[in-house]
Amino acid sequence: MMATVRLSFSPAPVHVRTARLVGVAVARRAGVAEELLDEVRLAIGEACTRAVTLHRQYGLTDLVTVEMSDSDSYTVRVIDHAPIEASVGLAKLPPDELAAESLTDDALTTGVGFALLAGFVDDLQVRPVDDGPGTEVRMVWPVTRR
Repeated sequence: MMATVRLSFSPAPVHVRTARLVGVAVARRAGVAEELLDEVRLAIGEACTRAVTLHRQYGLTDLVTVEMSDSDSYTVRVIDHAPIEASVGLAKLPPDELAAESLTDDALTTGVGFALLAGFVDDLQVRPVDDGPGTEVRMVWPVTRR
């Protein structure tokens, strides 16, 4: 039975913890292996922190959305509404250039976030949202059915 859980929250850092807790609970129920649950927790936290940071940086009050589904795999989509150039600009900088940049803490968080996510998630996609400004970070983990 496929289930989709949708969580939307205001762009406040305090809500990231809730998103991580819900994400891990849904992952466990979906059949994600126990040894991957820390990666799931860290990846969801990083993607949500990135989204919250971008919203705060641009003064956006739009909700951050997290969608979790468990069909043939466990898929998490984190959707922000920040201008797309904010999301992809820093992601294209090589790590040594990123380290040399004089960046705000917020800008550094969003740029480094992609590098951290790539380390946590084998199946990671980042793309513009279909309608309006924003980015969808899509992460997928394998599940085992009992």
